[in-house]
Amino acid sequence: MNTNFYEQVYEIARLIPEGRVTSYGAIAKSLGSAKSSRMVGHAMSYAFSAYPNVPAHRVVNSSGLLTGKFHFNPPELMEQLLRGEGIEVKNDKVVDFKNMFWNPMEFI
Repeated sequence: MNTNFYEQVYEIARLIPEGRVTSYGAIAKSLGSAKSSRMVGHAMSYAFSAYPNVPAHRVVNSSGLLTGKFHFNPPELMEQLLRGEGIEVKNDKVVDFKNMFWNPMEFI
């Protein structure tokens, strides 16, 4: 496990504002590692053990799908957390993903 890369992923994920989402690929690109979106996803699967807390529910795939939901217990928790922040989800996908998207490249 590459803890240094994971910590960098977590630092960016912690910057995602409440009520917004970003993608695995956007985080990878912001770290200068555009082809590492799968590694970002892998890092997010371990985010529950990170301190301080990582809002892993705000990280989705490039089309807004909640592909990481199976790392939540129960899997429905990811959608519940997003809805609690005012993000509409339909059929496991963020509605209006383009407007909900937070680009880390603009903030780091």
